[in-house]
Amino acid sequence: MEDKIPAEMKEKLLEVKQKLDTFKKKLLDKFDKYIVGMALLPPPKEPAGIMPPEEKEKYEQEKDKFNVLILIDDTESHKMSKAELRDKLITIIETTAKETDPKILPQPILLSELWQNCYDGKYETLQLIAMAAPIHDTGMMAAIKIAEIHKTMVLKKFERYIVAYVLAGSLVQGRATSKSDIDVFIVIDDTDVKKMTRAELKDKLRAIIIDMGFQAGEMTGIKNKINIQVYILTDFWDSIKEANPVIFTFLRDGVPFYDRGIFMPWKQLLKMGKVKPSPEAIDMYMSSGEQVLERVKFKLKDIGVEDFFWATITPSQAALMMYGIAPPAPKETPELMREIFVKKEKLLEDKDIQTIEKVLQVRKAIEHGEKKEITGKEIDELVESSDKYLKRLKKLFTQIEHIKEDENILNITDTIITITRDVLRIEGTEKATDAELVKKFESDLVHTGKIPTKHLRQFKELMEMREKQKKGKLLKTDVDKTRKTAGEYIKYMVEHMQRKRGRELERTKIRVKYGEKYGEITLLGNKAFIVKDISAEEKELNKAEIQRDGSLGEIEKSSLEELEKSLAKIDVPEKVYIRQAVFESLKKIFGKDVEIMMS
Repeated sequence: MEDKIPAEMKEKLLEVKQKLDTFKKKLLDKFDKYIVGMALLPPPKEPAGIMPPEEKEKYEQEKDKFNVLILIDDTESHKMSKAELRDKLITIIETTAKETDPKILPQPILLSELWQNCYDGKYETLQLIAMAAPIHDTGMMAAIKIAEIHKTMVLKKFERYIVAYVLAGSLVQGRATSKSDIDVFIVIDDTDVKKMTRAELKDKLRAIIIDMGFQAGEMTGIKNKINIQVYILTDFWDSIKEANPVIFTFLRDGVPFYDRGIFMPWKQLLKMGKVKPSPEAIDMYMSSGEQVLERVKFKLKDIGVEDFFWATITPSQAALMMYGIAPPAPKETPELMREIFVKKEKLLEDKDIQTIEKVLQVRKAIEHGEKKEITGKEIDELVESSDKYLKRLKKLFTQIEHIKEDENILNITDTIITITRDVLRIEGTEKATDAELVKKFESDLVHTGKIPTKHLRQFKELMEMREKQKKGKLLKTDVDKTRKTAGEYIKYMVEHMQRKRGRELERTKIRVKYGEKYGEITLLGNKAFIVKDISAEEKELNKAEIQRDGSLGEIEKSSLEELEKSLAKIDVPEKVYIRQAVFESLKKIFGKDVEIMMS
């Protein structure tokens, strides 16, 4: 476009820009604290028809001038009234404009005046800002511009449904920066919806409205994220009755860019103290603190039970596998690590093994109810000791590689083949000959997106090394490379199998809600293990046989040890099918109001 502009016009535009830049610099030097935006407004349109002489004279005087809108932040005006601040600033701004260039016609407006215009349903200034060319902006002008354009797009398509379009968040609270998100709330009228459910209406309009937000960003080149919250009118009303703090803040601080007479009455009622939370809402928020604290305690216990367990035991088993030993049960892992790496190879110290023993002790104590709570200090100690242990294990992996340097490469590739068969089997491929392994790996694991292509290349390379070894052509450098590749390959495949098995086991669980409690049933083969209250300090574990029709038989007491034994027997959990009969069993166990929770 620049090449198409005539030289004379280009020179004129450059001159205008230089004058506006000079004007901007002078103002910012004086009032940087107050000025949040400056923009060059479009030239005034020539009125149609016959004008009164005074209007025609005014138009002739101003048509060639540079109308500059100056947005002034008066939210922290404490030393003087807003009127005094406005008069003082306007006088200096007008004087500065005349000194810079008589053609500059400043149009100052206080932020409070702009918001008041919006409260009064006067949106003309918003439209001017949307069309203006920015000269200076701390973020407010961009926010108004993108919100106004987005609002116009939304109303053009869905005006009959939109009851309010409101700017909210830090921008209207006086805490905005140039990188602040642009928060807008849109309320949709769902009181007269007949062709679809309210939820369907909200989801349908929300998807389109959010996409329009991306379009508005592309059109304006404004990079700040426009954060769009869509509410349906009935839900919005319920949130007011329930004293939702987000909605109360939205009503208190929000500025309507469009309002069909819903938002401003609510805002005024809130200001007058007429919008009050219900007694039920007050009780709910009073009790929420205790509930959140209990949830924190539960999460800390869960960290102590599960997270440290998997963080230390799984890598330990990987080290044993790399050494050439099949991974034992978790509770047997520390002693085997001690026998191999402390006593036999003298690579670890006994204090390293004590770390995983401590993790297992904490896990067992919590699960058996012997330990009621775990403190933040204990968590910190476990984090520190586990971190040291894992760093030591990394070094151990390297040491194991050196120990195994003299082993026959066929033993390593045999392990690779076994692990690969295990991975194929856990992913559904039951049989594959040695000759088919590479092909099956590629078709069943890589092409299906289950394993990255990188590991296919590793597997092929390891199989090639195996063939070279059989022919006696393997070099020392090949051995080192093979061991390194095999270590990485084994580690990844073991972790893949553990993740897969964990996900499959998760799918065998049915989580239910009854009243205010949550229960869980784990279906393993022909047995079901039942926890009636998963948040209880001392979890009661029961079991029942799964009948042929899918229902549960007589409930008997069980234990964590019995559950672990059943889990250990299962390689890949079978698919779980929930039949009609199991629902009747759930009612007997948890009561008739039981609900199944869907993730």
